[in-house]
Amino acid sequence: MSEYVAVPRVQSLRLSPDGTRLVSVVQSLNPDGKSYGTALWEIPLDPEGRPHRLTRSAKGEAGAEFTTEGEVLFVSRRPDETVKDEAEEVPALWLLPERGEPRRIADRPGGVTGVRAAGGTIVYTAEVLPGDAATEADRRKARKEAGVSAILHEGYPIRYWDHDLGPAQSRLFAARAGADPDRLDGHDLTPDPGRALDLASFAVTPDGATVITTWYVPLPSGKVRSELVAIDLDPAAGEALGRRVLATSEDHDFGGPVAVSPDGRFVACTRERHATEELSSAYGLWVVDLSTGEGRALGGELFPVDVAWAPSSDAVFIAADHQGRRPIFRVPVTGAEDGEPVRITPDDGAYLELCPAADGSIYALRSAVDAPPVPVRVAPGGAVTTLPSPVPALDLPGTLTEVSAVADDGTEIRGWLVLPAGATAENPAPFLLWIHGGPVSSWNDWSWRWNPWIMAEHGYAVLLPDPCLSTGYGQAMIDRGWGEWGPVTHADLMAITDECLKLPEIDDQRIAAMGGSFGGYMANWVAGHTDRFSAIVTHASLWNLEQFAGTTDASMYWEREFGRPGSERYARLSPHNWLGEISTPMLVIHGDRDYRVPIGEGLRLWWDLQRSGVESKFLYFPDENHWVLKPGNAVAWYQTVLAFLAQHVLGEEWTHPAALA
Repeated sequence: MSEYVAVPRVQSLRLSPDGTRLVSVVQSLNPDGKSYGTALWEIPLDPEGRPHRLTRSAKGEAGAEFTTEGEVLFVSRRPDETVKDEAEEVPALWLLPERGEPRRIADRPGGVTGVRAAGGTIVYTAEVLPGDAATEADRRKARKEAGVSAILHEGYPIRYWDHDLGPAQSRLFAARAGADPDRLDGHDLTPDPGRALDLASFAVTPDGATVITTWYVPLPSGKVRSELVAIDLDPAAGEALGRRVLATSEDHDFGGPVAVSPDGRFVACTRERHATEELSSAYGLWVVDLSTGEGRALGGELFPVDVAWAPSSDAVFIAADHQGRRPIFRVPVTGAEDGEPVRITPDDGAYLELCPAADGSIYALRSAVDAPPVPVRVAPGGAVTTLPSPVPALDLPGTLTEVSAVADDGTEIRGWLVLPAGATAENPAPFLLWIHGGPVSSWNDWSWRWNPWIMAEHGYAVLLPDPCLSTGYGQAMIDRGWGEWGPVTHADLMAITDECLKLPEIDDQRIAAMGGSFGGYMANWVAGHTDRFSAIVTHASLWNLEQFAGTTDASMYWEREFGRPGSERYARLSPHNWLGEISTPMLVIHGDRDYRVPIGEGLRLWWDLQRSGVESKFLYFPDENHWVLKPGNAVAWYQTVLAFLAQHVLGEEWTHPAALA
């Protein structure tokens, strides 16, 4: 387990404007073994080359972006050795020349959080307290010295995933590069935006004259809508000349990633249809003509996870879920084939961080269920060449097989089956059903948090199915489960489980089910609707739907599907109403900093199981969020899950996890 948490992890990829350099952010275990740090690495374009580390600091570096001149911008808390008696360390903006040491070029009292650059303009986001900017540092200091942590909210939302929103506002700053090589004095483009830029995805036009960003608009009754706006800049100073709306709809959200075509004519983003109790969410690619303001949907039912323009500006490359993979597609924007996607990568890979090059190739990160992310070059015809990576090649303890079954309504349900090494008809492996989160999601990628290969190392076969509501199978697959989370998803899961249990390499008597987030909801549902499993592990799970919908960080989203509190759907689909049917031993896992599925769900589930006499344990993380991110806690997670499964699936004595001793 310690070897697993120590494996480096490639997180991003950026190609320089001249196409000669690749830079990546790599996460690795810190020397203390208790936390992870990040650094910038150069990835060679030559498959025979060697990657080398560009930065090194105890605070780490992130958010790498190239300037027009080919220098690297990044965000870091690292101290500036040229400044004495620094104030409290907050993330600042740094610039790394091609040769030489990095230097800090911009900072704010609340820290810099992200950066983009194009056409000689550098735009960055920062957290700013409302009020006079000249007194912000003093006001922050006074607030801290007075011991004030309270936040007065006057609108919704107030939190996101694992952090509170406010009292600071996220704002955009812009400056023209080169005026002062040692200092970038950015102009505030968005004074007093409220919560409009909390989750902003933004880009800069190639001429540096306009910033395109998502913009959240508060609505009555706690609702919110996301628009796409353009902020035009003064060409000399970089100051804002005004904001105009590019895309807005009462029934849609426009979101990131946001990308501007190299010729400056178009901007691409995603568009999400607002759901209702009868109408499911729908996602797609949206392209806006910047000169006319006309927008249109392209790419059919593909939902783009990543978006990048072809250098010719006549097509958009997207990475989108498809049949348990995440291929790269080319979506033409002009010409006879306008809007019809063409698949580029024919393999089983899941691609992200798309970086198209002038020669027609695409640099990207490629991963898969059986492969962690590594940098690759994709040729125009789809051939993939692996580039040197800071991540070592892994020797996996088993094989990956594609499986399928037919649901009650005739729909094919497919998934991935991990079989451990040594599983045979004479020595069948115990079976784990792993249910993905989302629910609008898919098992198609490597997972550092829920890794089936660790379970295979301990002899388990792991099924990773894509039931209804999974992405990559068209809108009809999502529609099948909309408003029917428990019943239809359960039937799909049982159908493909039954098919796998027919395999001679699998022991159909030693079986367990696991899930996190929506997968945890389904684990709870399964527990109340069948006793066929020997054990169930439920992580960050929904238990009482009406309670959850009012306490999660995005209540307005869930209300669209489930309706107002007290509606029939809450009662019909809430797992807690089947508490009396649960007899399977359950391991409940929850983090206190989880705002998406608040800790109250785990606490209520744990209490209900205890008062009902169900054999159960509760693994609680006071300092983790929806996921378990700290290396020591990750080890404790796997050890506890494996011990619980060993007791109830393998029939072994309970052994207290060593990490918790």
